[in-house]
Amino acid sequence: MDFLEEIERRRTFGIISHPDAGKTTLTEKLLLYGGAIQEAGAVKSNKIKKGATSDFMEIERQRGISVATSVLAFIYKGKKINILDTPGHKDFAEDTFRTLTAVDSVIVVIDVAKGVEVQTEKLVKVCRMRKIPIIVFINKLDREGKDAFDLLDEVEQKLGLKVVPLSFPIGMGYDFKGIYNLWDKKLNIFSGDVKQTVSEGIEFTDVNNPELDEIIGETFANTLREEIELVEEVYPKFNKEDYLNGDLQPVFFGSALNNFGVKELLDCFIEIAPPPQPKTSNIRLVDSKEEKFTGFVFKIHANMDPKHRDRLAFIKVVSGIFKRNVNYLHVKQGKKMKFSSPNAFFAEKKEIVDESFPGDIVGLHDTGNFKIGDTLTEGEILEFKGIPSFSPEHFRYVNNADPMKSKQLAKGLDQLMDEGVAQLFTLDLNGRKVIGTVGALQFEVIQYRLEHEYGAKCSYDNLNVHKACWVEPEDAHNDEFKEFKRIKQRYLAKDKKGQLVFLADSAFTVQMTQDKYPTVQLHFVSEFK
Repeated sequence: MDFLEEIERRRTFGIISHPDAGKTTLTEKLLLYGGAIQEAGAVKSNKIKKGATSDFMEIERQRGISVATSVLAFIYKGKKINILDTPGHKDFAEDTFRTLTAVDSVIVVIDVAKGVEVQTEKLVKVCRMRKIPIIVFINKLDREGKDAFDLLDEVEQKLGLKVVPLSFPIGMGYDFKGIYNLWDKKLNIFSGDVKQTVSEGIEFTDVNNPELDEIIGETFANTLREEIELVEEVYPKFNKEDYLNGDLQPVFFGSALNNFGVKELLDCFIEIAPPPQPKTSNIRLVDSKEEKFTGFVFKIHANMDPKHRDRLAFIKVVSGIFKRNVNYLHVKQGKKMKFSSPNAFFAEKKEIVDESFPGDIVGLHDTGNFKIGDTLTEGEILEFKGIPSFSPEHFRYVNNADPMKSKQLAKGLDQLMDEGVAQLFTLDLNGRKVIGTVGALQFEVIQYRLEHEYGAKCSYDNLNVHKACWVEPEDAHNDEFKEFKRIKQRYLAKDKKGQLVFLADSAFTVQMTQDKYPTVQLHFVSEFK
C-alpha cells in the first residue's frame, strides 16, 4: 500500500461528552467491532473487574471517571481508526482541549435523559471554533428520556449546530423497539438480552411496506412512518461537504451499553469522516500528504506502567512517515533524537512499530526531553500552534508530608507537571511550592498518584489566589517594572520554565495592576511568546 493510500485509510477522532453520558462504554463497543477486544465489560460493574479498556489509571477505575486521555486504535473494514477518548469531567477540560488539537473529527455523546449539559457546550464551542467535523450520538435509548425531536431541537439551540438525523429511534425507554437507519435504509430490532454480540440490521428500503407492521406492530410502524416523514420535511438532506466544513452535523441514536446503534454510527463514520488534515504551524500550513515527517506532542503520561517507571510522550504524526531509529530534530531544543521503541496502541496493548503515518498517534519513551506542544521534524524549523495552557483557577501550597521522601516528591511533581495535569509555581520570596489546577479534583489525583506511583506523600494548605498572570514587561530595565517587582514581591513566583508569574488575589487586583503599570503586560496563558 503506498503512502497516499495509507493516509486515506486513517481516521483520527476524539469522543467528547459530559461525565456519565456513556463515552467510555461507546469507546469500548467501537473496539469490539474492530475485534480489538473480545468482550465488553460494563465500566462500573463489580462483576467484571476488567474495567473499561480505555481507563488506564487506578483512580479512574475507582471513581468511574476518565481523568486521562487514552489513545486506542483498531482496524475496521480496512480503515485504521485512532480514537482519543477524553475526560468528560470539567476539572480535566484542559487535557481535552489539548487533545482536540490532535483530532480530525469528533463524536459528541449526549445522554437521552439529561440532554445537552454544560461541559458538552464548552467542548463543542471549541470544536466549532476550529471547524472540526462533528457527529452527534444520542445514547441510552433503552432508558426513559426526552422525546427525539425535543432532543434534536436542544442540540441545535444549545450547541448551535445544524443537525440532520441519519438514524431514528422506534419508541424509547421501556417501549424501545429499535432503530431505523436512514443512512443505509435498514431496520434494527432491539431484543434487550444480548449485550455482547452484534445484531445485523434487516434491509428495509420502504417504511410504507406493510411488512413493517408485522415486525414492530401497527402502532409503532405508523408512528415511525409519521416521524420519518417529519424528519425528511424539517431537516436538510445530508451533504458531506457541509459536514466536513463543520456546517452540518449528522445525528445517530442508540444504546452503547446494549451495543445498539453503534454499528450504524461506525459504518457511516468510516465513509464520511475526514482522513488526516493539514495543520497550521507558526510559519506555514503543513499538508498531511507532504513526504517529510512532522509531528507534535499533545500529551505526556508518566507511569503508563508503574512497574517500569516509564513516561510516554504522545505524538500526533502530521505529515510524512515517522520511522523507528531515524534521527529527527526536536525543534525547541535544537537537537537530533532517535527512538528505538516507538509504541502504537491497539486496545489495551502497546506494540513497537517501525513506521507510522499521518493521523497515527505514536508513544515515545521519554526521559524528560519533551514538553506539551513540542514539535519534531526532519530538520525544518517550525512549531505547531494552538496547544493551550490555561491559567489555573485553584491554588494550594504543597507540603512534603514525609521528609524522608523529598527526592521522590520532587521527581513526582516534576513529572506530573510535565503531563499538564497542573502547574507548579515557586514563590520568589520564600521558595514555597504552589500547585495551580484548572479543577479542584486534580489535587486529589495528584495526591493519589504521588503516593501510589512515586511513594511520596504530600499535604496542602489553602492559598487565596484568583489567577496566575504571566508577566511580560515592555522593558525589563525600566523603573516601572522595578517598582512593580518591589511592590508585588510577595505575590511573584516562577513557573516551571522560569517565567515570571504574578499570583493575583482578585480580578480587581489584576485590573488595578494593569492600570497602574501599563508597560507591564499580564497574560492568562503562558504561550504568549
